[in-house]
Amino acid sequence: MAPVLQLDNLSTDIQLSRSVVHPVANVSLHIESGETLGLVGESGCGKSMTGLSILGLLPPGGRITDGSVKLDGRDLVGLSEADLRSVRGNEIAMIFQDPLTSLDPTKTIGYQVSEPVRLHRGLSKKEALDRAAEVLGLVGLPRPAERLSDYPHQLSGGLRQRVMIAMALSCEPKVLVADEPTTALDVTIQAQILALLDDLKSRLGMAILLVTHDMGVIAGHTDRVNVMYAGRIVEEATTEQLFAHMHHPYTQALLGSIPRLSQSGTERLANIPGVPPDLSNPPPGCRFAPRCARVTDKCTTDEPPLLSEDVAHSFACWHPVDGPLALAKITDSVPVEAGAGSREHLPSAAAVTVTEPDARDTMEVPGGALLEVRDLVKEFPVTSGMVLQRKVGSVKAVSGVSFTIEAGKTFGLVGESGCGKTTIGKLVVALEKATSGQVLLGGKDLASMHGKALRHHRRNLQLMFQDPYSSLDPRMRVGAIIREPLTAQGIGSHKEQQDRIFELLDEVGLPRNAVERYPHEFSGGQRQRIGLARALTLNPQLIVADEPVSALDVSIQAQVLNLMKRLQTDHGLTYLVISHDLAVVKYMASTIGVMYLGKLVEVGSGDDIYQRAAHPYTAGLINTIPIPDPQAAKARSEVGIQGELPSAINPPSGCRFRTRCPFVQERCVEEEPQLRSFGPGHIAACHFPLQGYEPPGAATATATATATAGTGSAVGDAFAS
Repeated sequence: MAPVLQLDNLSTDIQLSRSVVHPVANVSLHIESGETLGLVGESGCGKSMTGLSILGLLPPGGRITDGSVKLDGRDLVGLSEADLRSVRGNEIAMIFQDPLTSLDPTKTIGYQVSEPVRLHRGLSKKEALDRAAEVLGLVGLPRPAERLSDYPHQLSGGLRQRVMIAMALSCEPKVLVADEPTTALDVTIQAQILALLDDLKSRLGMAILLVTHDMGVIAGHTDRVNVMYAGRIVEEATTEQLFAHMHHPYTQALLGSIPRLSQSGTERLANIPGVPPDLSNPPPGCRFAPRCARVTDKCTTDEPPLLSEDVAHSFACWHPVDGPLALAKITDSVPVEAGAGSREHLPSAAAVTVTEPDARDTMEVPGGALLEVRDLVKEFPVTSGMVLQRKVGSVKAVSGVSFTIEAGKTFGLVGESGCGKTTIGKLVVALEKATSGQVLLGGKDLASMHGKALRHHRRNLQLMFQDPYSSLDPRMRVGAIIREPLTAQGIGSHKEQQDRIFELLDEVGLPRNAVERYPHEFSGGQRQRIGLARALTLNPQLIVADEPVSALDVSIQAQVLNLMKRLQTDHGLTYLVISHDLAVVKYMASTIGVMYLGKLVEVGSGDDIYQRAAHPYTAGLINTIPIPDPQAAKARSEVGIQGELPSAINPPSGCRFRTRCPFVQERCVEEEPQLRSFGPGHIAACHFPLQGYEPPGAATATATATATAGTGSAVGDAFAS
């Protein structure tokens, strides 16, 4: 078959005020009808710019300098803007990465989905709205006719992404460019969206270009793969062939960076040191050479051509590998970035004591428990009226949650967005006040403290935010950002504070000259390191890490996770790690709590949760994790969890998961399940569990010492029920 879309030696430049960036350099690829081509690589490698070049949507200063973009044999390069507008949204459509910023907040859903067919097909307003309702139903939006009058802010992230897909499909395009369509979504919604794209491709015969940095997504949802690095294609093959016999070290390192459920938490994640090069001045020779473990002198002077091993597999490397190596071998072969898992090559720094004598209370940790959360409840009022603000309801964000974290351990809290995980994190660090319940740090109740006493005690608590860019003041230099906690607490002289800043930069693997730079001058992974350095400034005992790697590429994610593990070992830190990614939580945590709509529904060790899950929600989360294995990924028969999270204002009666549970029965509607033991340290709340539960006498004391959860009842009472 002739390809429906073909790029030949496409090159794109972007003229800046002082330099020219070359984000796309001699890229060639093709896609046939009914085929999905994956374009994979880290951020900054030119993937999105390739998609924008295809549609002629380049930013100011951008232009195609060479090559062609042919749609059914018609070259789109050089077409007038009017001719391009007749193609965009009609024959080629694009799904953008962030639906909230891509949708017009002032226009209704119906207006935005119907707009393409009104422009390209000349339909009347009524006909266009009927078509909008049809495609919204096609993409699985609940009650599509009722949603036509809604605005984007009234929909969840998953529903907004479905609206974006509906807009792209309204004119039944030949080619769909999906630019990181699931990066900002939970794993459950991600699985639904990817399954939807697969289904639509089969039904409509579209060609899809799937742009992503996740090799797990690539494995389960593409037919062929092009690996892109620093503006160039470095390897291309069928999906099965690539994963079985990958040849470029960059492809191998991308795959090795993914945390796996089968991986031990004691093994360091493979990672790619450094960041992609500056594309305004790319290095000579192989562009991956500065980060490659197999580099030789030839790699730094001669650029390798894209050679074909056979018709279906090409790669550009002077020293190719042969397939994915075992994790231990990858770990040994990949050089370790300073501060990202090894203490080698770090500048020496004198030990600086930033706390004054007797300034910090000595933590008395009863029975090894540093943090105890008891029957925690948090409700946010919902008000009505412009003046009187009358309370008409409440958002039940956290409903009777209890757990314990031992000193030096990590407790992982996993669940979808909207389940109350971040609210718990804010309650633990006293940024929110609980409606009821207790948060005990070293036996002292934070809820009963106020003013100076709370401020003094909070030195032992720090928070790592989900988005390092928005949590760092863009007007402050990095040195001032890290110094701020010391200044606020009145600790140390200016010289002592400066020494402490340098020590922390060494710890997290950042150069000391970073003190003079601003947050926008750093990559996402480097900004997360700055946030971690700031969290460590006061030598805290507990760090709450709220989605610390969700916004990062897999390679940078591995660096940050390795760094957090090392710092925990070096300083005896205790972590509360919050994430929607069960693979990340299993790698980091010794005990995992699974949260759904304000409640903990299951608690256990990583092996308990992964190998012996008792709650259907836990099993559904596991089934939605992308598997970096094409055969295993495509063998999955169904998406793990269907539907949207119910409203926390009016949660379902009985079991809150019943509206999405495949095993729901009448008892689930009427009676709320209580916690039961499924082995030492393993408890779950389900009327019809996936595993047999143990009677009260069989549960060991470890179960109550490790973690508990309930609604105003002790764990012993829950077991007895």
